[in-house]
Amino acid sequence: MIRVLLADDEHLIRGAVAALLGLEHDLEVVAQVGRGDEVAAAVAEHDPDVAVLDIDMPGADGLTVAEELRRSAARCSVCILTSFGRPGYLQRAMTAGVRGFVAKDAPTEELAAAIRKVHAGGRYLDSELAAAAMAAGDNPLTEREREILRLIGAGTETSRIATLLHLTEGTVRNYLSSAMAKLGESNRLAAVRAAREMGWI
Repeated sequence: MIRVLLADDEHLIRGAVAALLGLEHDLEVVAQVGRGDEVAAAVAEHDPDVAVLDIDMPGADGLTVAEELRRSAARCSVCILTSFGRPGYLQRAMTAGVRGFVAKDAPTEELAAAIRKVHAGGRYLDSELAAAAMAAGDNPLTEREREILRLIGAGTETSRIATLLHLTEGTVRNYLSSAMAKLGESNRLAAVRAAREMGWI
């Protein structure tokens, strides 16, 4: 039996996925959580073989959780289940050691196949998402540019960003101008939106 943990904040979807996976002869859902910050404790308690994580969850997003599981040397493999087909997410997921990436609208058989494959040590990537990621290329933004765009997206003023990051306001504006140029956008909010749509922040 392959022991599976499901993490998704949408209770109805999580319950439906658990019920459908439970019909598979070799899969057993041993734990379900609705928040990203509940995953580590559930992994420690239930020792799943595969953790299936949604990207967009309260507490911590699925990619952050995957990175935490990797740092803690958790035994389980990770499969991301998401409705967000953003190229940057796939790249970040691969860096975090995620072995499976499946769209939420995929048939249950596809998710079951992904779980089996990652449990066996292989990789399972949604083909359309993989093609989009290759076409998009690498994330052009530096870590500092991403950090500033995230803060701008959260409504933080330039002066506050400068204080938080121990930079001058002029330096913050320079990073912002550089990010806008790389994204081909003429204002900061459009740059934030473009970076989010690509999954780069």
